[in-house]
Amino acid sequence: MDDRKLYETILGLSHPWRVSSVEVATGVQEVRVHLEFSEEATLCCPECGKPSPGYDRSPERAWRHLDTCQYRTVLTARIPRVECEAHGVRQVRVAWAEDRSRFTALFEAMALRLLRETTLSGLAELMNISWEAAEGILDRAVERGLARRTEEALRVVGVDETSFQKRHEYVTVVADLERERVVWVGDERRRDTLKAFWDTMPPEARAEVEEVVLDMWEPYIMATLHALPDGASKIVIDRYHVAQLLNKAVDEVRRAEQAALLETGDDRLKGTRYIWIKGPARRRLSEELRIKRLARSGLKVGRAWAIKEACRDLWTYASVGWAVRYFRSWYGWAIRSRLRPIQRVARTIARTLFQRR
Repeated sequence: MDDRKLYETILGLSHPWRVSSVEVATGVQEVRVHLEFSEEATLCCPECGKPSPGYDRSPERAWRHLDTCQYRTVLTARIPRVECEAHGVRQVRVAWAEDRSRFTALFEAMALRLLRETTLSGLAELMNISWEAAEGILDRAVERGLARRTEEALRVVGVDETSFQKRHEYVTVVADLERERVVWVGDERRRDTLKAFWDTMPPEARAEVEEVVLDMWEPYIMATLHALPDGASKIVIDRYHVAQLLNKAVDEVRRAEQAALLETGDDRLKGTRYIWIKGPARRRLSEELRIKRLARSGLKVGRAWAIKEACRDLWTYASVGWAVRYFRSWYGWAIRSRLRPIQRVARTIARTLFQRR
């Protein structure tokens, strides 16, 4: 198989396209594959598909392809243009790349797979392209995804915020949890931000929402309560965020107590930061034994940890009535603990559960 047939096979080319020549520049480690459109082929308008007379050919264009071994590989071609009666002069579409891309479809597919594991900067370095080119590949993928998306009812909605850049600027992210896809992103994490999303949905679409999973961020809660009919019954507090708040409270208790103990020469809590916030399944046997020994020694962090662990049982109840009874009992324990970080979290959870109903 000669080099032209080899690249035709690799690229999946068929009539009317063929490889006219292959140049290997060893000095710059580059392979240039020249493609040619058959003169006898029928030209069709890319908009309507109707046969149309040829108009001219574009200047030579180039597309970056996946490397051949360590050699940078570039495809080149002059693309025919047709003159359609309905749409005017249009450029014929090529099978190996999108209209606005300087990369082949296979190159972009590899880039998108790498983006699952790295950042845009990492992608640019790995594939030897600019950051702007990497961003363009991502933008085109998003456009394709949005074009394929169908309008389907949102029933289970997830709302969360995420930060980016060194200044910790926040955006609000709304997701369709049933189909595992992001449906909307807005600047900042204010009540008006989430309200802007709800405003994009007509009243009948909002009425179809069954659950809204979010954290205990008050602006999100208020926006949802005002946007959805019977919104209070549709809000689901994310278990992860409850655990996150309780873990922070336990660590706050530990830090304060460790500082006080170290002043007296007691270093029992040294090196225990992570064992207090690990879940039971992640703790090693040695950590389990150590944490139980410390918890029985009357330390404040031991009480905070016990309260945090007891909160896990709230999610084991199938009955709302029994879950409420358990929470009220747990809440009383947390408030009587005289541990301010724990009291603060308990009040936050209670306010979210009861004051909006």
